[in-house]
Amino acid sequence: MNLLDKQVTHEKFGKGTVVKHHNSLVQIHFASGNKKFVFPDAFGTFLTLIDQKAAGIVDKIKQEKEAAYKQEKLKQLRVLESEISLKNQKINPNAQVAFWCKEEEQEKVLTEWRVFFGRIKSGVNKGKIKKPTKLQPSSVCAFTVRDPNMEEKDRYIQAVYLVDEGFLGKSCEDGYIPSHPKYRLRLTEAESRKILFWNYYANKKYPQRMTWNAGRCRYFDNTCMAQILRDIVSLKHKKSERQFAQDFFEHFCRINLINRDELPKPNGVLKNI
Repeated sequence: MNLLDKQVTHEKFGKGTVVKHHNSLVQIHFASGNKKFVFPDAFGTFLTLIDQKAAGIVDKIKQEKEAAYKQEKLKQLRVLESEISLKNQKINPNAQVAFWCKEEEQEKVLTEWRVFFGRIKSGVNKGKIKKPTKLQPSSVCAFTVRDPNMEEKDRYIQAVYLVDEGFLGKSCEDGYIPSHPKYRLRLTEAESRKILFWNYYANKKYPQRMTWNAGRCRYFDNTCMAQILRDIVSLKHKKSERQFAQDFFEHFCRINLINRDELPKPNGVLKNI
């Protein structure tokens, strides 16, 4: 907006003329000399524009700036509240979940960025929606794929997303796990084939067994998920993609109280054959 030569009044200095206007500063010439003011904050407080049309535009700019400031402060407050909540929340060491993503649902899941946890298969509650009780805002959903002609050992990870920051599995009624609006990461086919699920996962009861069998998903520990995210970072070559993956990895480690500098190497079934 061009304010040069616009006439203003000041409660102390009287009438003046705008002689300079640059970004957040405006300089006014009064009879007593030139004075600098913060733009647009000073207008409507110390300064009044005589030109009503210009005054209306400046007032709108001021309102937009104030609204943006309030929005930023609200965002900072939410981040602070989230951090306090995480500090007060007991971190479940096995709060990560891997899904077997069937071919017919892959695009739907990775378009909507949410996944259905499943239904109870047997017993008196057969058919009822299962609750992902272990999942919390520090959890990540990993989507694994095994092509029809592929051996189980070659199962790979296609995508990962952080659970939405307001989600608690024990309170989930519809069975759907929503994603965080920012921390979503889909791998290319070439990248996916290098992130093999069984390099990271091992059933503690049967450490040499590499079978998925029945069931839609598997819970696994936070350290394994951190290892997966760290290895994804190493696969990214574009600067922007690598930086995003790095941010995801560091954020995950922070909210799960994991020291990323002391993270061990993967120790899944494939690493011990």
